[in-house]
Amino acid sequence: MASIWKHFRSPYWTACWRDAAGKQCRARTKTTDKRLARRMADEFERASRNKRTLAQLEKILRSYHEELGDEGFQRRSLQSFCEEWLAEKDPSVSASTKKFYRTAVAKLLTYFGERALRPIAEITYSDLVAFRNTLAKQLSASSTNHELTCLKMIFKAARRLGRISEDPAEFLSPVRELTKPAGEERRPFTLEELQTLLAAADPEWQSMIKVGLYTGARLADVATLRWSQVDLERGEIALTPQKTGKRITLPIVGPLLEHIGSLPASDDPNGFLHSRAAEIFNRANTSASLSRLFGDLLEQAGLRSVQSPKAVGSRHRSNALSFHSLRHTMVSLLKDAGIAQAVVQELAGHASTAMSARYTHVGKEALERAVASLPRL
Repeated sequence: MASIWKHFRSPYWTACWRDAAGKQCRARTKTTDKRLARRMADEFERASRNKRTLAQLEKILRSYHEELGDEGFQRRSLQSFCEEWLAEKDPSVSASTKKFYRTAVAKLLTYFGERALRPIAEITYSDLVAFRNTLAKQLSASSTNHELTCLKMIFKAARRLGRISEDPAEFLSPVRELTKPAGEERRPFTLEELQTLLAAADPEWQSMIKVGLYTGARLADVATLRWSQVDLERGEIALTPQKTGKRITLPIVGPLLEHIGSLPASDDPNGFLHSRAAEIFNRANTSASLSRLFGDLLEQAGLRSVQSPKAVGSRHRSNALSFHSLRHTMVSLLKDAGIAQAVVQELAGHASTAMSARYTHVGKEALERAVASLPRL
């Protein structure tokens, strides 16, 4: 028969019982009410003998605490915890990541509706499977799995902080990504394609293409590159990629040095190298519009079919060539030139933490030689 016990130095009662195998068990009730503590001890004993899940037991314990006016469990709704999680993430992630988290959370709360105001512990694995399947009907497999990564982070944090006893998202499987048809896999540009693209581009896009190729920088970082980040005397560009937030210094040599030196310099050190692109990016704080404009340029150059796969409903299918392909091009050309893998990873910023630690000896001279090996356009 279950019983209760209290240490003379603690105000809280401890429940004592034996499970189905006769093993003695104890658990703190976190209550000073003797009558409630005894009820909880009896419930612990019944739960262990009937093999109830922790979630079932937690629901019963929550009702006991509500009898005492303890609102702690009630405040731990799905919505309130998501808000708490977003607030914790806010100062530690980039603006684009922050926007993604908020969008993902909004989709989650919209799906659960009024249930989002109920305790987060009541969300089950089946609920999350249904949510995943709903997403899969609206998004591509890769986008759905990206959303699930955020979902898993939320419930993992809830368990770590003690908001839930079991993580219903722990064993949630990703959506299977089917093999893309030929021609849709992202690939690097050929030199001939780059020449064709440059011929079709206006001066600003020509400049962005060259900066993207010779630095491997992403579209958002090229569009918002300021003159204060460019040091022609030292031959360096200082970048803090919006995606990673890790500051890197890239060498400017050869064709890129000549190109940037030919650009009309601004009297304002905080001025943008590509003012029109920067204005488009800053208007919505996203590179989506610029990506579409670059796609139009690819079509104009005959490098992407006008009938190429785009959005089907709200499902997006990627194209083989995009601005990001310039990063692939840089890496491919460097490897073809026999540049060491460590140097290529340092330039592209692709190294993992372990890889970065292993190759911290990569220096400026090696980086300059690597960039200098790229062909002149």
